[in-house]
Amino acid sequence: MISLSLILAQSNLTVIKAGRLIDGKGTKPLIPAMVLLDGKTIIKVAKKIKISNDTKIIDLGDATLLPGLIDLHTHLCSKPGIHWEDELLRSNPAEAALWGAHNAKLTLLAGFTTCREMGPTWPYVDVSLRKAIDEGAIPGPRLFVSGNYVSATGGAGDARQFSIYVDVPTVRNLTDNPNEIIKAVRTNFKHGADFIKILATGAVLSKGLPPGAQQFTDEEIGAAVNEANRWGRTVAAHAHGAEGILAAIRSGVRTIDHGSFLNDEAISILKITRNTFYVPTLYTSDVISESGVKNGIPQSQIERELYVRNAQTNGFKNALLAGIPIGFGTDSGVIPHGDNAHEMEVRARYGEKPMSILVSATSLNAKIIGWEDKIGSVEVGKWADLIAVTGNPLKDIKEMQRVRFVMKNGEVYRDEISKH
Repeated sequence: MISLSLILAQSNLTVIKAGRLIDGKGTKPLIPAMVLLDGKTIIKVAKKIKISNDTKIIDLGDATLLPGLIDLHTHLCSKPGIHWEDELLRSNPAEAALWGAHNAKLTLLAGFTTCREMGPTWPYVDVSLRKAIDEGAIPGPRLFVSGNYVSATGGAGDARQFSIYVDVPTVRNLTDNPNEIIKAVRTNFKHGADFIKILATGAVLSKGLPPGAQQFTDEEIGAAVNEANRWGRTVAAHAHGAEGILAAIRSGVRTIDHGSFLNDEAISILKITRNTFYVPTLYTSDVISESGVKNGIPQSQIERELYVRNAQTNGFKNALLAGIPIGFGTDSGVIPHGDNAHEMEVRARYGEKPMSILVSATSLNAKIIGWEDKIGSVEVGKWADLIAVTGNPLKDIKEMQRVRFVMKNGEVYRDEISKH
């Protein structure tokens, strides 16, 4: 029988030392901290670990070590400066894939080791991007992808917002009854999607129905959820308006994304069910108001943002007061890729405590996508996704905008602080 000590001696051991560890679960920081890795897996976490002579040491000094961050709402396959409604006439899938690779690297280096990708303008480019990252062709976050979001004729995300004589034949995302939605769900899963994104209401950055209007009926939303659940998968609902939010919650979607007009009734149901989660995207308001024109956003859609901004803020504050779990998403693509952690600063501005924000972006998000046994916290048996900042984010959440060390699956992608 081979002894455990011999197995460990033969393993690819690495120990990471840091001034403190925030483990992602909301517990008191570990000071000082050491994390022992065997290749891609965490095998011990303690203040002090006895290590063998052949163990590699990464000494981060007084830095704060954290689990890799998770963003539940990204659009990596977008080219900066081109509004999505123009992409279909001014770009192509190959260009989207190349920009996706670029944006994925920026996002990883910012400390986000996992992202839920909420739909590219060109269908299924995100599936190819996920595969390229998984196979090691390019660096990027671990991706959970939607493939091709599902919308309604004339609604948010209707890709045919041009002249009636102009068509984009490769884009097929419009559904107008439960049977069409079921077929769209099956088609997305056939082509490699991990989950389904539906647009339950109008949108800010789209023509068609106003953000507050419900665009899918309760029956149509239910059809998407029921079919996805038959596949053992979930639905994320883009939902701004109150009625659309309530319909999506009643149908059993996994997340309410944006949730701008989240009201007391929706909050009370979320507090009871605990199966559906609210995922606001607040920093987008700052970016749209400051840089919308420069980024090619039509003035009418900038005005839509002004319309929802106060409601969005109040909904978030009321959700905080109610104590419901709040997922972390950014809508990157609307905001610059790599600036994802600016969402944390906005949430802190509106009253959320730093520890709560960090739990949201780590262990809670892992639970929401069903990967809590693999990522989201620094624990024995979890994958070695670790990041570090030089300061203490519990004292200043803006430290998370200055990530200086990034490890994903035991591989270091960024290191500006270790002592050699």
